[in-house]
Amino acid sequence: MKPPLLLIGHGVQDEAGVAEFGRFVHRLRCRLDGVTAEVTGGFAAGARPPIGECVDSLVAQGHHHVVVVPLSLTAHRPALGDVPGTLALERERHPELECDLARPLGPDPRVLSLLAERLADAQAEMPRFVSGDAPEKISPAETAVVLVGHGSADPAANAEVHRVSRLFWETHASDLLTVETAYVADARPGVPGGLERCRRLGAKRVIVLPYFLFAGAVLERIWAQALAYAANHEGLDIRCAEVIGDCEGLADLVIDRYEEALAGAGQAVTGQGALTADPRGERRPITPETGGDTLSWPGMRSAV
Repeated sequence: MKPPLLLIGHGVQDEAGVAEFGRFVHRLRCRLDGVTAEVTGGFAAGARPPIGECVDSLVAQGHHHVVVVPLSLTAHRPALGDVPGTLALERERHPELECDLARPLGPDPRVLSLLAERLADAQAEMPRFVSGDAPEKISPAETAVVLVGHGSADPAANAEVHRVSRLFWETHASDLLTVETAYVADARPGVPGGLERCRRLGAKRVIVLPYFLFAGAVLERIWAQALAYAANHEGLDIRCAEVIGDCEGLADLVIDRYEEALAGAGQAVTGQGALTADPRGERRPITPETGGDTLSWPGMRSAV
């Protein structure tokens, strides 16, 4: 039987989000029943159970090899949190522990496909936020999207969300007027600013598309900001799509990340120091000269 799968949640700060995370863990547990020894999930920070409790439980059951999949839509390490560092601390507590660390989930073409499904659902529904009489027929060329990310004090993390917006526009929404980027906090523009830009570009319908895995207080905040903007802009059809959420498509992607990490391709990190692969395929310590501020996530293999 294959080693346990440990899912690491990130950015979930409320009961609704934690509950949906739990349902997703249960979905994977059912999908991988009889394939993996265990499927469990914890949080890097801000919610329970913490990663340490999950590791303690797995080790107590006799597991010493774990595959870790960060449930994050960003590959930027500061935005993700120091998952390798956290696992290194767990190794100090459990020296026998070995871990394969998978790549984060996004931006992956399958994540963009799931976003496209949420967009299609929002387009098909009746508008949630309309002031005045909305136009009866609105063409794709008059429809815009505002893709909303968390926002960060780190410009590189914000740039990654902007890159996703561009990728999504070109691969799944090229017939629409535009796909703009907005952030919930710590970066500009906010949701109202993104909506205003779409209006000025001539949009008659704007769909707010959250770039989040699970629902919760953040989604409610996005909807509230969209509703407040709609109240002051008569005739503009503003709709809000759902988050990606607990679904089979997301489970497929996580299972692929699990199998990829288990295959052992790529980069290694140990409790004694990080290693990075150079162009010759050799491993060398991460230093300021080799890129110590940001881990190269793709294909990383961790033995923590």
